[in-house]
Amino acid sequence: MQMIKLFYFISLLFMNFAREIAVWEDYELLDSGAGEKCERFGEVIVVRPDPQALWSPGFGRNETPWETAFAQYARSGREGEWQKNSNLPASWLLAWRDLTFEVRPTSFKHLGVFPEQASNWQWILKNIKPGMKVLNLFGYTGGTTLSALKAGAEVTHVDASKPAVSWAKRNAELSGLA
Repeated sequence: MQMIKLFYFISLLFMNFAREIAVWEDYELLDSGAGEKCERFGEVIVVRPDPQALWSPGFGRNETPWETAFAQYARSGREGEWQKNSNLPASWLLAWRDLTFEVRPTSFKHLGVFPEQASNWQWILKNIKPGMKVLNLFGYTGGTTLSALKAGAEVTHVDASKPAVSWAKRNAELSGLA
């Protein structure tokens, strides 16, 4: 009988943590393969390394959308740099639901937002209640913080990087949450 109760509890737990699917019109994974991914952030297409993309690209490496990329991050050992064409803006804005993010190329291949986290932000918006207290450790540029603030939570945003904390504050301002 104890085993049945445990199984029932685990089943309820997993049902409550079902994976959210978030729609994000300003982001799209266009293609991936050969150790890279081709992504659209707003109107800007970039190519970044992804060591988990072990398959062949669907379009072929010299076909659209790869050839229309505004920039490609080229890794050289442990370092790397963006190879940009003249159309790449220094920064631009992305919207996800009512949240606004400033996006810009960093020296370590990131753009200031992790689109794969949108499903977690959606879960936060759905489950966090006004007045709850949220501690966001390793908060980076604030996607989780913004979602919790939008849900009405009191949020403490922590990151060891002062530039990341400043960037998160900027995103909160852009989202009308500062």
